[in-house]
Amino acid sequence: MQPCLRHAALFPLLAGIALPSLALADEAAPDQIVVTGRGLDAAPAAVAYDVQDIDRDRLAVAASGRLEDALSAAAGFQQFRRSDSRASNPSAQGITLRALGGNATSRTLLLLDGVPMADPFFGYVPLSALAPERLAIARVTRGGGSGAFGAGAVAGTIDLTSAGPDQLGLFGGRALVDDRGETEVSATLAPKLGAGYLVASGRWDRGRGFWTTPVDQRVPASVRARYESWSTSLRAVAPLTSTVELQARVAAFNDARMLRFAGADTAASGQDASLRLVGRGAWQFDALAYVQSRDFNNVVISARNFLPTLNQRATPSTGIGGKFELRPPVGKAHVLRLGADWRYAEGKTEEDVYTAGRISGQRRAGGTNRDLGLFIEDDWTLGPVILTAGARADRWSVRNGLFEQTPLGGNTVTTLYPDRSGWDGSFRGGAVVKLGGGLALRGSAYTGLRQPTLNELYRTFTVFPIVTRANAALQNEKLRGFEGGLDWRPAPGLSFSATAFDNKVRHAIANVTIAPNVRERQNVDAVHAKGIELGAEAKLGAFSLSGSFAYTDAKVEAPGTALDGKRPSQTPRYAASATAAWRPSPRTTLSLTVRHTGAQFEDDLETDILPAATTLDAYAEAPIAGPFSLVLRGENLFDETVVTRNSGGSIDLGTPRTLWAGVRVAFR
Repeated sequence: MQPCLRHAALFPLLAGIALPSLALADEAAPDQIVVTGRGLDAAPAAVAYDVQDIDRDRLAVAASGRLEDALSAAAGFQQFRRSDSRASNPSAQGITLRALGGNATSRTLLLLDGVPMADPFFGYVPLSALAPERLAIARVTRGGGSGAFGAGAVAGTIDLTSAGPDQLGLFGGRALVDDRGETEVSATLAPKLGAGYLVASGRWDRGRGFWTTPVDQRVPASVRARYESWSTSLRAVAPLTSTVELQARVAAFNDARMLRFAGADTAASGQDASLRLVGRGAWQFDALAYVQSRDFNNVVISARNFLPTLNQRATPSTGIGGKFELRPPVGKAHVLRLGADWRYAEGKTEEDVYTAGRISGQRRAGGTNRDLGLFIEDDWTLGPVILTAGARADRWSVRNGLFEQTPLGGNTVTTLYPDRSGWDGSFRGGAVVKLGGGLALRGSAYTGLRQPTLNELYRTFTVFPIVTRANAALQNEKLRGFEGGLDWRPAPGLSFSATAFDNKVRHAIANVTIAPNVRERQNVDAVHAKGIELGAEAKLGAFSLSGSFAYTDAKVEAPGTALDGKRPSQTPRYAASATAAWRPSPRTTLSLTVRHTGAQFEDDLETDILPAATTLDAYAEAPIAGPFSLVLRGENLFDETVVTRNSGGSIDLGTPRTLWAGVRVAFR
């Protein structure tokens, strides 16, 4: 399994398919052909679910310039830990919604132009490779069972859509520096080529980082959270006929960090490629194929003697998949969706084990996962009423699982795990009733499915002093949920929403304490979350105000164990976000964002707490000369102490007050 080499030839192949299409587009008559760069339009009944759109203006004012901060405009969005992607281990960047249990693996399905972005081995999302300035919109759908491409969406779906020349302009770039001397440089080039277009983009971030260790806990081996990351992508969109367009994308990224102690180097890298055909004729279709090649390495330093205990020197993994969706013409009142999607993930971890700073053995673990999903969904519009129903059948398999351990100078001990496979069904359905006056009532019910990742199944790890064991017998997580709510738009630019929900993840995978300093990944009976979500937005000329609030009562259901009735780890009860902005002209912006995250527990037994935190961010942009604008950003302006990890009093901290200044250039 060498994905970087095995699939390298696919990247120039995709470019070779896309670029001739752009040449054909240059010969087409632009007034006859319109390309969008998007997938098929959302079905009418998408509003039956709790959906929040984060538009490009809101994405652009994230004070950190990071996607995770921009997505926090949807209250209830959370990573496994509160750290952003500059100061957390990449493998801990699992994302979820609705407080359905802290997990380094994502319970929320994140798509970029239809492609699932989670790492094939770990299930984390490479957030540093997803720059907000490249996006047109982020659609957050809370609740599971996304129907098409639904496997993995037990806590919801986040659908990212790339921006095109209409949003980006011909050329855009920015360069900023903060008060610690860290830098951020990015650029996009988006020429229109006939009826098609090309978008080339790149970004480079680097800095010495901030102290994640409190002053009173620092030792000579303590270091700042130094980071350096880059990402680049090339996206081509071209018409093949008057109703069919081709979308092609290739991308690469690398993200390197040092965490807590000198020598604790961590890096994630990847190369992605995808091809997509979208047909908007009478028979609409969306055909997608993608390949992902990823790697990860990590050196673990002991918090006791500050020597290496583990070198996870390589974790090569490959993800391959595709989707085909067909929407036949069945009348204006119906939108029928038929299709299938397939995913394949293979990966392994190669590790050197250290004792007293010297290599004492090696470990290797990995396997393959597969999922084939068949789906059908129908929306039916009956005047002011919209009905929707859909079903999926997933054929999943877990194969080739192994764990090998070789002590220094000894014989290799190999454990092979039995292959498993099966079928699981899921559904979703809902209704929307438009009552007039801009008021609509909605309700929905759904189920969902998530396979354990290769990491959860086979890889044991240690974050001193806690050892977390893998479990090759893990079952699939299964969601059952329902919700009801209202949307009210009493006037243009004014909207309110409210949702009450009840979601339960059965066989939820959790890190369960089984002995002092020993945890194991296990299926608990369920994680049960009930709550409310509120949202509001007002646009009054140049001013806008938007906000969201989430309250979630979540508990673990595990009768007969110490976990029963306890709140899942890493899940706050309250979360809120609000942004006020003033945009008197397209190039002038001033915004303030306040964000609150409630208290949460570090561990499953509720012994270590992470206190509540409220932060204030600011963004300002104003023209200075010609195409140049001044950009000022401020993170955590009141320097709130944000505790991101608390293991028996050993603490990590989040981003302190950080001030940025720089320039932005834009040519339309």
